[in-house]
Amino acid sequence: MYPGVVVSLVTDSQDTFVFDDDCGFCTWWAEFFDERTALRIVGFSDLTPELRERLPENYEACSHLVTDEWVYSCGASIEEAFVRSDVAKPLRDGVLFLRNFEDYGRLREWGYRSVADHRAQWGQVVSKTPPVRRDREDDDSSSSDR
Repeated sequence: MYPGVVVSLVTDSQDTFVFDDDCGFCTWWAEFFDERTALRIVGFSDLTPELRERLPENYEACSHLVTDEWVYSCGASIEEAFVRSDVAKPLRDGVLFLRNFEDYGRLREWGYRSVADHRAQWGQVVSKTPPVRRDREDDDSSSSDR
C-alpha cells in the first residue's frame, strides 16, 4: 500500500505524528507518544492544508510521522515514534540495523496492518475517547445545559 518512507521536499517546523482522531485505539497510541516523545500530535480532523499536502493521497488508511525530510507511513510511523519514546530509545540502534533488511520492512508493515485491521478488537484492550468524540460530547452537554 505505502512504502515505509516517502521522500518529501517540503519542510515542517516540528516532527509530527498524524493519526485517526476518531479511533479510540489510535488515540491511546497518540497519547502514549505525546507523553513520551517531543512529537507534535495532530489528528486527521485538525490537519492544516500544508501538513495534508505532505501526506499520501489515501492518508486516512494509516498513521504517519512527518519530519522535515521524510514522511513515515503505517508501520514505519509507529516504529519511528516508538524508538523516539523514552521507553524505547535503547532499541534505536537495533531498529536502524534491521531497516537494512527488506524482509524486516515487510514484517513491520504486515504487523502494522494485522493490528490496524483489527483495531476495534484491540480497542477493547487499550482505548481512550477520541478527541473528535470528546468534542461532540462537550457540544452535546453544553447544548443540554441551555
